Amino acid sequence: MNRRDELEANLAVVRGRIAAACAAAGRSVADVDLTVVTKYFGAADVRLLADLGISDVGENKHQEASAKSAECADLHLRWHFIGSIQSNKAAAVAGYADVVESVDRLKLVPALSRGAVETDRIVECLVQVSLDPSSAPGRGGARAEEIDLLADAIADAEGLRLSGVMAVAPLGEPAGPAFEHLAAIAAALQADHPGARVISAGMSGDLEEAVKYGATHVRIGSSVLGPRPSIQ
Repeated sequence: MNRRDELEANLAVVRGRIAAACAAAGRSVADVDLTVVTKYFGAADVRLLADLGISDVGENKHQEASAKSAECADLHLRWHFIGSIQSNKAAAVAGYADVVESVDRLKLVPALSRGAVETDRIVECLVQVSLDPSSAPGRGGARAEEIDLLADAIADAEGLRLSGVMAVAPLGEPAGPAFEHLAAIAAALQADHPGARVISAGMSGDLEEAVKYGATHVRIGSSVLGPRPSIQ
């Protein structure tokens, strides 16, 4: 099987899982968008994915994302930045990312705004919410008491659009309760910001639970692209 056929087969399985999860939850499959996470996979795979109908791709690392988005600029993809952002790289990230899903602290907002304005772009931003227990090592994400202030700052920033929330399920715990909690957070946010409808949650191992609790976007890597290549 060549690489295109492999990706096509994997995409069919993932889309089938999404459709089944939507049916089980009484939702329309049109309500859940797929972002394929292409971290560590080259531009050749991105081009194959685009040819197979993928319009949204996600990246975790600034250097890789910047180079890959430039190399694939002719494809008119939507680039999602989903990794931790260093403050001194935030403006640069806003120069190519269409969606920044990992806004988890106030310090990032002015820099993202500056990068968006300098490149004459509107960048969609999601508040990354921490679903980890307070005692767990930090993996990024705003705590409950920080979410409203961060959301307001994004909404007020030039060049940025508050679009919703993103989260990663906690390690070593069932994903369902965490995603149910995220849904409540998202509903509260939408009460103040009606346009912030995105709930980005769910990866290869837990997309069904995410869809059950209202995810509008799932971020899938290995189930589409296979095991990540080793990085020297």
